[in-house]
Amino acid sequence: MLNGKTALVTGSTSGIGLGMANQLAAQGANVILNGFGDVDAPKAEVLAAGKAHGIRVGYHGADMSKPAEIEAMMAYATAEFGGVDILVNNAGIQHVANVEDFPVEKWDAIIAINLSSAFHTMRLAVPAMRAKNWGRIINVASAHGLVASAGKSAYVAAKHGLVGLTKSVALETATTGVTVNAICPGWVLTPLVQKQIEAKAEREGVSVEDAQRGLLGEKQPSLQFVTPAQLGDLAVFLCSSAGDNVRGVAWNMDGGWLAQ
Repeated sequence: MLNGKTALVTGSTSGIGLGMANQLAAQGANVILNGFGDVDAPKAEVLAAGKAHGIRVGYHGADMSKPAEIEAMMAYATAEFGGVDILVNNAGIQHVANVEDFPVEKWDAIIAINLSSAFHTMRLAVPAMRAKNWGRIINVASAHGLVASAGKSAYVAAKHGLVGLTKSVALETATTGVTVNAICPGWVLTPLVQKQIEAKAEREGVSVEDAQRGLLGEKQPSLQFVTPAQLGDLAVFLCSSAGDNVRGVAWNMDGGWLAQ
């Protein structure tokens, strides 16, 4: 379905980003990975997912807090793959503290990586998408892009900002073949969330399983984690012809979190 298209997924060496990269590859898209840590294993995983289509997988290690490195990554995509057809802005970090205790450098880093990086990739990707009259931009926001939680001021501000940015650029491209949407996951069992669960277990003196149930019970009525593969399948839908007129949506996949 996506043969001949190239998808760039930021923050994709693990977790949600890797799951989305796998699902796009399985539909025939070439994939450019981005992120820190081990690169060989994620590249092999994505190559295997797209093996039937003979896809190519690239990698660029741009630090998403640095505009110059983002520009270099987008130039790499153009030079090596002929540009970006599907842009998935997934890179994100988290820090939890009350506003009066929130470290200024953490605020700046969260805004830069979770929000500003998407502005930079989008401003660089949109002209070529307009020229081709086809493109898909999928911003991975969060349930916290639509509602708040205490202690997460920077993350909530960034994710609300990402939803707003999505809507604005969706309107700017509304008469073209370029669509811009946000996916808003609830709790997903990523390495980041696993750390939160383990910290909760230690803090409360309970088992990891009990901490996991407690975490889900606070917000997610299904008591089930959303999976990276499910989020990837939603991204595939948005890339299909069925998604041609889905524009400016903040689509929550959250086990009922926002239905409460």
